[in-house]
Amino acid sequence: MGKKKKQKMQTSETFLLSAILAVSGGFQDAYTYNVRGEVFSNAQTGNVVLMSQHFLMGDWYKALHYLFPIVAFAFGVLVAEQIGHKYKYAKHIHWRQIIVVIEMTLLFVVGFIPAKYNMAANMIVSFACSMQVQTFRKVHGYGYASTMCIGNLRSGTESLSVYLRDHQKGALKKAAHYYGIILIFALGAGFGGICSLHWGMKAIWVSSALLLGTFLMMVKERR
Repeated sequence: MGKKKKQKMQTSETFLLSAILAVSGGFQDAYTYNVRGEVFSNAQTGNVVLMSQHFLMGDWYKALHYLFPIVAFAFGVLVAEQIGHKYKYAKHIHWRQIIVVIEMTLLFVVGFIPAKYNMAANMIVSFACSMQVQTFRKVHGYGYASTMCIGNLRSGTESLSVYLRDHQKGALKKAAHYYGIILIFALGAGFGGICSLHWGMKAIWVSSALLLGTFLMMVKERR
């Protein structure tokens, strides 16, 4: 029996596309924290901590400042899952491309929202981020998150432990993928912080441009 042909990896699972998404994810977190009132667009655990703290202190308005992005994040997952189910077998466009178009459009709109509507801006960014994390969940076949680090850090360190114990080269390669994504996310966050300080509200357009790049990569794959 002849050898089975190696299945071609989808562009959405390549390290390059995952790296671009990670840069964008880190950038968005830095943007909302530095420009939009110190709220995290991706790190909802941090928002839960700050929300709870302000609720218990009786600062209801500030608590809602963190609660609404959490709700928006959950709603984004719901919408992305529904789109993925409805357009899973679409012929002319992949459902992931639909998500990317929605995300980059929303982030572009955020660049026009004035500071007095920061709460709305943060909700939109959190919604867009959650659509991304729900849609792109694998890199080289490994489950990962492009908009947060804790799961990647756990999975990468677990794989490193397997390599140190059993000397499996595959485990080391897996760990390298996770640590690579974390490093790239960190670079995106640093870049996002610098751009936010210089360009203010409109800095988020960098994320829109990055997402446009991922969209074009997926379009090229379907030709």
